[in-house]
Amino acid sequence: MPHIITEPCVSTCDTACVEVCPVDCIHGPEDKEGMGSEVKESGFNSKGKQLYINPEECIDCTACVSECPVEAIYEDEDVPNKWKSFIKKNYDFFDIDMD
Repeated sequence: MPHIITEPCVSTCDTACVEVCPVDCIHGPEDKEGMGSEVKESGFNSKGKQLYINPEECIDCTACVSECPVEAIYEDEDVPNKWKSFIKKNYDFFDIDMD
């Protein structure tokens, strides 16, 4: 099961999860291939933005979960009800059908 980044990441965009991902499947907030690199650019404004995990690339290793300082990452079936909408948001970022 792939992992999903949820609401606590919004406006945070901490890249600790990106650094530990062995398959470089964490991207965004704007570039689908950027692996969070735009977050590190001078003058980056994270307001309203978040990182995303590509569900087709995620190997479910869980390395990102413990590295996330805001506890925003969950296995897709364990996403809290209040943040279920982030599952679709994550798939939509990569133009991937959820079916």
